[in-house]
Amino acid sequence: MESILLVEDDDTITLGIKAFLEKKEYKVERAKTLEEAKLLLLNQGEFSQSINKESKIVLVLLDLNLPDGMGYELCRFIRKRSKLPIIFLTVCDEEEQIVKGLDLGADDYVTKPFKLSILFSRIQAVLRRTQSEKKENGQAEKEALGRRLCCGEVSIELDKKYVYLRGNKVELTPGEYKLLYFLLSHKDHTLTRQVLLERLWDEEEQYVNDNTLTVTMKRLREKLDYPSFIKTIRGIGYLVEEDE
Repeated sequence: MESILLVEDDDTITLGIKAFLEKKEYKVERAKTLEEAKLLLLNQGEFSQSINKESKIVLVLLDLNLPDGMGYELCRFIRKRSKLPIIFLTVCDEEEQIVKGLDLGADDYVTKPFKLSILFSRIQAVLRRTQSEKKENGQAEKEALGRRLCCGEVSIELDKKYVYLRGNKVELTPGEYKLLYFLLSHKDHTLTRQVLLERLWDEEEQYVNDNTLTVTMKRLREKLDYPSFIKTIRGIGYLVEEDE
């Protein structure tokens, strides 16, 4: 049975989420603090390569405010060791907090209070995306060796997934890299926001916050020094084309 790690100190919220997810046939591991979560992940060997576990954690639901610190710390701890999917649970819908979570490598966020059905849709969307990426990455690694995608002063070295701006390496979060890769792979094609959300975040479900795309695009542009080749098509989406 697949497990979801819920890092949440509120017993009432925990009870509701746990009961709902167990009905959906997920086992729920619970930690009330950052330290409990770290010990649980380390003790269960969640950062090892073993796939023969009876109950493997496939996703982390991470509350932003915990008794011994902020959820960002655990996000950093996990990202240094693995690509385990992370969804932040936060009472705030402020762009600054959303940006920070996505910058640290979180896959999505849900603002409290939320409906359990919507939370489950977001969980399913992230898990589908993660599985799809594993398959795509395996195939892409075979096909992409030595190849590059380029536009203007930006390039992606596909075999290593390195991004360069004017020859200097740029560090992107997984979400930012994914967005840039998809844009450069579809040069000269106008991509609607809906297409990007379906392809990069959701694929099937409709409960994906449109602000995730806006924030990720904003941070990507900042890190690439506001490239002119990424054009906003007002009311529609985005277009990547070489400058004349």
